[in-house]
Amino acid sequence: MVLTLDVFEWFSIIGTIAFAVSGAIVAMEEHYDMLGVFVLGLVTAFGGGVVRNLLIGVPVTTLWSQGLLLKTAVFSIVIVFVLPTAWIYHWKKSEAFFDAIGLAAFAIQGALYAVEARLPVSAVMVAAMMTGIGGGMIRDIMAGRKPLVLRDEIYAVWALLAGLAVGIGPIRVAWALLALFAVTVTMRMLSVHYKWRLPRRKLLAYGGYEGSAADEGKGL
Repeated sequence: MVLTLDVFEWFSIIGTIAFAVSGAIVAMEEHYDMLGVFVLGLVTAFGGGVVRNLLIGVPVTTLWSQGLLLKTAVFSIVIVFVLPTAWIYHWKKSEAFFDAIGLAAFAIQGALYAVEARLPVSAVMVAAMMTGIGGGMIRDIMAGRKPLVLRDEIYAVWALLAGLAVGIGPIRVAWALLALFAVTVTMRMLSVHYKWRLPRRKLLAYGGYEGSAADEGKGL
């Protein structure tokens, strides 16, 4: 098995920056104070990794050994907190792109963790998905929002497919991982642009029926 440590670390750093900034901006949108901004930024950056570690049996305490990533996240949050509002709005215009970068980077990172632990392909896929979407889900729940992954365009599917690609190999060398990263980001952005969605079914309140809205206001 060939795992490129440098590429692995770069994926971790890219994902950490993208999601820490994302969490900090959501916290400021919800008018959290400085502590709340830091908490939500850190939860978004590391929440997915914590969930992944719980699922694949890696000690959660390994989080505290990631000094570089913690410093990177804190530094990113500080930068966002002091940026002029106009710059933050400019970032918001590219929010989907940076979110796609974080999703792809963390999905591949999670898959590599699972491969390193010699887990089956199914576990590699789950690890990729939970690392890619876990932090964002926790962020949205803490901010009182419906999680993006449950309402937006195809999202978690790309993390699952990235995990499948890493799990079945041989996408474990530097150039192949970078190509997978680019493909995952591209597919996520295409799903945003074309509004690709998974099938959904809407149920009305119990006792209601589809014609109730049209009939509303009609007298006898």
